Amino acid sequence: MGVGAVLPAGPRGAGRAGRQTPPATRLGLAVQWTTVRMLGVFLTENPLAVPSGAVAFVAEQLDLDPACFADYRQRPKTAYEHAWQIRELLGYRDFGVCEQEVRQYVAARVWASVEGPRALFDRTRVHLLKERILLPGITVLVRLVGEVRRAENERLHALLSGRLSQEMRAALVGLLAVPDGKRRSELERLRTPPRKASGRVMAEELRRVAEIARLGAGVVATDPVPAVRLGALARYGLAAKAPTLRDLAEHRQGATLLATVRHLETSSVDDALDVLDLLARAERAGKAEQLRTFPKLRKAGTPV
Repeated sequence: MGVGAVLPAGPRGAGRAGRQTPPATRLGLAVQWTTVRMLGVFLTENPLAVPSGAVAFVAEQLDLDPACFADYRQRPKTAYEHAWQIRELLGYRDFGVCEQEVRQYVAARVWASVEGPRALFDRTRVHLLKERILLPGITVLVRLVGEVRRAENERLHALLSGRLSQEMRAALVGLLAVPDGKRRSELERLRTPPRKASGRVMAEELRRVAEIARLGAGVVATDPVPAVRLGALARYGLAAKAPTLRDLAEHRQGATLLATVRHLETSSVDDALDVLDLLARAERAGKAEQLRTFPKLRKAGTPV
């Protein structure tokens, strides 16, 4: 829809006047339409608070002198009347009427993604523009995004944590303890991949795979939590120090440990296979070297 498309319609005959309408009024109406379309708000209190470049762009499309825009405030009520005309014509809605709809949108984004507060705020603002919902004050929208994000995260953590039996919860929390005589927690030991390949390391990796599997995290149902959210919890659990994980709220701690150990069930098997592959390569390389040296050995052992 071009800038001029908003002019030929609306109540009270705003468009019917066509080019008989004063230039400042025509330009002001078009600028108001452009402002709400791009920013999601009407500048009714100060309709002239628009960058001169934007005014010049709109004026060029209407074949008007941008200097006439200064006369748009001669009648203060005109800006409000234009705002109502545009609302009725294009179907813009107040945020207060649509707040629950916006909350549902933000909740769905939080549940299905790992976006932070800033990204959620930006996506919500774009959603309001797309749905033609007038934007509230920035603090109102920031508070709404923060409240919904916090509530949805707590709901997700409670869902996962609530599926842990008391025995499994105790076993997972026990991973955060540092055994006597050791310098690191059991979780730190289990999440540390091997750094070299040898027969001894292979045996240790197989024991690690069995130890992680005995925790039983893999049999805990995680539906309908998206895999991307489980992955984010696991990454945090793999990177955070044990004291940090011990200080988490109960439900968040349970959900994080569950996701972390589920991830370790797969990654520990991959680590063991990597060690086995390196050992096999080393063995093949050793045999190849032996075969390569056999002719030299025969020649050296032949009597002169």
